[in-house]
Amino acid sequence: MALEVIVIVTLPATTVLLNRIISAALPETVLDRLQILREIKRLAREAGFDLVGIASAADTTEHEFFLAWIASGQAGEMGYLKSRNDAGELKRSSLRQAAPWARSIVVCAIDYNTDQPYSTHAGSTTQGWISRYAWMRDYHDVLLPRLRKLEADFVAMCVQSDLGAPRTWCYVDTGPVIERIFAKYAGVGWIGKNTCILNQELGSWLFLGVMLSSVELSPDTPPPDRCGSCTRCLDACPTNAFPAPYQLDSTKCISYLTIEKRGRIPQELRPGIGRQVFGCDICQDVCPWNRRAPITSIPEFEALGTLVNPELEWLASLDLEQFRETFRGTPVKRARLIGLLRNVAIAMGNSGEERFITVLQELAQHPDADVAESAEWAIHNLHSRTERPSSSNSTSTPND
Repeated sequence: MALEVIVIVTLPATTVLLNRIISAALPETVLDRLQILREIKRLAREAGFDLVGIASAADTTEHEFFLAWIASGQAGEMGYLKSRNDAGELKRSSLRQAAPWARSIVVCAIDYNTDQPYSTHAGSTTQGWISRYAWMRDYHDVLLPRLRKLEADFVAMCVQSDLGAPRTWCYVDTGPVIERIFAKYAGVGWIGKNTCILNQELGSWLFLGVMLSSVELSPDTPPPDRCGSCTRCLDACPTNAFPAPYQLDSTKCISYLTIEKRGRIPQELRPGIGRQVFGCDICQDVCPWNRRAPITSIPEFEALGTLVNPELEWLASLDLEQFRETFRGTPVKRARLIGLLRNVAIAMGNSGEERFITVLQELAQHPDADVAESAEWAIHNLHSRTERPSSSNSTSTPND
């Protein structure tokens, strides 16, 4: 049974006496769980997390939507989201499928915002854009050790409180858990119209990590949705990846296309990709809640200068060893070299810069067919722009 915490407003003079009365009335195990709840949050912040909350492991209405979303095909080629158990049920559709023993989820978040400009405020036509989260050390390697420390301390507390050693799992974006759903119900933030978690104080530049527990803890309260009537994120998406507020069609999302999509990117979506070569931040860059987002205090999340607005020509020149050396320990390695070169070719084709034609002609000879085809498309796109007639070149005969 989940604990119910009753908040009583009292005068300062009676607080100590009231605490003693409550302590005498509550069972020892309840007191232990309340103490553990407070300790979890304290230890999470000591571990470097900016936000922490508790959610129930119960199913939500968002889990029902996930089933329909998968069935619609909007998950694209992301097979891990479609993973099923032996009974054929989607693992992420309910924690009952993957972790039937789980009763509570501790959700932790870290701000990763840097003092670098947003993609909507900087850069030139000769430069590409790498998503903000990928300028730094891979977040999995930063968050998981912190979660493991929290997990060890939590287990020790439970043992000391005679609750026994609980069963736990820790995940950073790798398990059969939809972190954003539980982040909402843990009070970390609300799910915005761009489907990102938004926090009133920190904005949306958040990495999430979760710890599943067999101990039932009192859940936090979900925050109100503060998006209001704003549609900036929906209106700004160049590829129209949001069929409706709070709904994302991944197959049209630039982040999906430049990171997860293998093979050729549909030609009708290429112009909208613009200069994005790995991921996309546009729907977050335009969000009003990110205008005053604080800068992270985590040293590992300091941006590597070469990855902010990188020159497209430099990216196109990378060989396999240079790619590995440049992006070692960062999320960019997920795209692989051929994926990055494909994206760079498309960005060059969108640039309007004829100077890239020579580089693109070399990429058109690349042994990977998808890179070569993307380069050929880019060359054609650049030629098409230069061949368009200009109204200033038209002639007219003045009237007498």
